[in-house]
Amino acid sequence: MARVLQSAKTKLNNKIELLGNDNYKNILVIGVFHGDEPQGKFLIDEYLKINPNSQLLFIPCLNPDGMAVDTRTNSNGVDLNRNFPTKNWELTEKNEFFGGTEPASEIETKFLIDVINEYKPVAVLTLHAPFKVVNYDGPAKDIAEKIGQIISYPIEECIGYPTPGSFGTYSGVERNIPTITLELDEKCPVQDLIIPVHKIFDYLCNNL
Repeated sequence: MARVLQSAKTKLNNKIELLGNDNYKNILVIGVFHGDEPQGKFLIDEYLKINPNSQLLFIPCLNPDGMAVDTRTNSNGVDLNRNFPTKNWELTEKNEFFGGTEPASEIETKFLIDVINEYKPVAVLTLHAPFKVVNYDGPAKDIAEKIGQIISYPIEECIGYPTPGSFGTYSGVERNIPTITLELDEKCPVQDLIIPVHKIFDYLCNNL
């Protein structure tokens, strides 16, 4: 049964949890970077109901404060996917893409950095919405292509707009960890995503 391997409390006292089993593989799946993209938590929770002994590592919800109020940012108004200490981080205007007052200023960001440093994943999958595309950073093209085949989404190395301080840059580009950003189709009922996304989880667990 998956148990809590590591946890932290957010500014609003919500829990962020890393779940896994004692025989875990160093493959990390992350849901809800952005609070208005809740599909990841649902899909991870459903998977763990069926596969409680999965060897994957899961952070079902990185941004519980944002999810509670359906906002992209966390409770400090920071876009967590712009808050990582990358070479291209920059101080930006305070809008929904605000990357914080400094790199890794947020509890949620620090938690994920700690997980990366301690568990040293060999691959990371993050679940986002709404673009219906498989984006990748670092040496992840082969994995991205397989995931694209499973879910019938196109593969894109570039998402099409700048993302200073992104997790993909931090993990994939600067640390050479194969990092996949699976942008789920928000128009598709989340229940209809269970089968393909769970097949992706199985692929990661059985083939990496």
